[in-house]
Amino acid sequence: MKASKILLLVLLATFSLASCEQKKLNVIISTDIGGSDPDDYQSLVHLLVYADRVNIKGLISSPPHQGRKEHIDEVINAYQKDYEKLLMHNDDFPTPEYLFNITKQGATEAQLTTEPESLSEGAQLIITKAKELPNEPLYVLVWGSLTDVAQAVHTSPDIKKNVRVYSIGSWNTVQDTSSRNYLYNAHPGLWWIENNTTFRGMYMGGFKEDDYSNVSFPEAHIKNHGALGDLFWQKKEDIKMGDTPSLFYLLNGDPNNPESESWGGAFVPTEHGTHFWTDNPVDSLYEKNRAGAKTVNKYRKEFLDDWAERMSWIGD
Repeated sequence: MKASKILLLVLLATFSLASCEQKKLNVIISTDIGGSDPDDYQSLVHLLVYADRVNIKGLISSPPHQGRKEHIDEVINAYQKDYEKLLMHNDDFPTPEYLFNITKQGATEAQLTTEPESLSEGAQLIITKAKELPNEPLYVLVWGSLTDVAQAVHTSPDIKKNVRVYSIGSWNTVQDTSSRNYLYNAHPGLWWIENNTTFRGMYMGGFKEDDYSNVSFPEAHIKNHGALGDLFWQKKEDIKMGDTPSLFYLLNGDPNNPESESWGGAFVPTEHGTHFWTDNPVDSLYEKNRAGAKTVNKYRKEFLDDWAERMSWIGD
């Protein structure tokens, strides 16, 4: 074989590998935005300035409380105003029209029975998207209750083969314990990261000098930065964003391995099974009394710098 042909084959193989490595992950967000906690607005603003990095397949309004689809639409409206500026840096940002189209209303009430007894539009979306690409993982990032995920898995258990759940537990679990316990007890094979305390590292501990504190960072890098930055500031003027580590897990690290380090935390398996991970209880990883929080806040300066750069794209 001629040397030139060998070189061509090597280049093609390298290009093919690079393309595989750069393939965007399929993601659905289930959020209680507009309910009782404004930090979901913050996390959704953050998601949309990174919307070129993942393949957003759905945005679902889920329990608890009074959050509804219209509150997701409110953030997309802000994104629409900043869209042209974002495109100047990467033409892979999804159109606002596409995002409006994949935004669905999920359940409006917590699960009241041992098993789900209904199927919301949001839960149906999870099923539909999981079946569209059955050989690719679909990451469902749960920022509120697991109500819609439970409905989807109950109705169509076969989607478990490619659905991967990363849920922010804690208070959200308390709001709908039935849906969480249903998934845990009836579907032990479900791929699931249950983050109950690790997410606290988003705003607890880590590097907070100069303009890196929870108060000073938004003042310097978010406020007056496009419609998205203004909306963030309007809803809450300091960083909480407790749901954002679920996205961080996909942006930096190995999404196939919850035990590896990532911006979104590093987790440990339990006796529940080989596809269930939760907060690392090692003493050195506690921040205050939150297990695993240091696996997130150790990257605080790094992920805030990266976010600040993106917000500068839409800065006024």
